[in-house]
Amino acid sequence: MASIGFTTINIRKLGLKRRSAKPTTWHLRRVIMPRRSITGRLVRGQVWRRHDGRRWLYKKYVG
Repeated sequence: MASIGFTTINIRKLGLKRRSAKPTTWHLRRVIMPRRSITGRLVRGQVWRRHDGRRWLYKKYVG
């Protein structure tokens, strides 16, 4: 049985693109379902979101 490894070469062959967002870059997103923020509270509506390499982190948007 052959195993398939998803390396950079395989990703390029499939035509997929890697996300180039840096871990320190925050994006403004609209959240429909409540999510947990950095402090553990629930957030909804518009929030700041960034990916730390493992999961998405959310911050309340005050605007």
